[in-house]
Amino acid sequence: MMMSGSSHSAMRILSSRKVICVSALLFGLTFGLSAQQASTASSSTSAAPAAGQNKEITIEQLFLQSVEFQILREKAFSDDYDMKMNALDDLDKKVSDGSFKGQDQQVEFVLEYLALEGSARTTRQAGRLVNNYPEVRRRAANMLGRVGTEDAKNALTRILLIDEEPVVKAEAAYGLGVIGKNPNNEVVDALVFAYGQEDPQKPDNNFGYALCLAIEKIGNKTPGGLKDPGAFTLLVKIAQGNYLRTVKTKALQVLDELKTAK
Repeated sequence: MMMSGSSHSAMRILSSRKVICVSALLFGLTFGLSAQQASTASSSTSAAPAAGQNKEITIEQLFLQSVEFQILREKAFSDDYDMKMNALDDLDKKVSDGSFKGQDQQVEFVLEYLALEGSARTTRQAGRLVNNYPEVRRRAANMLGRVGTEDAKNALTRILLIDEEPVVKAEAAYGLGVIGKNPNNEVVDALVFAYGQEDPQKPDNNFGYALCLAIEKIGNKTPGGLKDPGAFTLLVKIAQGNYLRTVKTKALQVLDELKTAK
């Protein structure tokens, strides 16, 4: 079917919008990591505030207020894989029983730190990456989805865009669906962008299924249903892609749900 000139223009506008959105998210990653490093450094280097000004509490100072979190941070910052997993065990208990509330910043900081271990934050010895721990990143992404805050959503979006491990990307996508926040369609745009980085000849079935679940959950939490054409296009591509039948069936099911959403 031939497309009209207006249709071509609309597609170009839509494509431009998504590129701009994803570029902004990637910029946010760089800015966020720099801000995080600056925050930690500021505890020992910043000058005393002028009289009458409110002193900003840094992440470092928040950790110093609690012996428990000082220990947790040391475990997370360790070079040892088992120690990082132990830190995740401690965090899992706090997230599961809801006791992390009131300590959101410390929990989110440690989880994002661990979720970027080996992707945004790398350690090399003799040119070899030695801290590539996909299971650490996957578990941290899972907990960020369960924490469900705005900062957790932003962290998961960054993880989705930069991680190269399908199992981690799948957990990040699912976590974004669990949170369900999609301001200005930025989360859906990130899901579409991440799908576009897949090899269409050898797509990951787990990641494809997680994308379907994420769109479904976001649609269920969006008043009036999800209207972003990018979500429809993504599901159609999965339904006709080189995936297992289970994944294709899920994509078609979510399309039907979006079609009838009120």
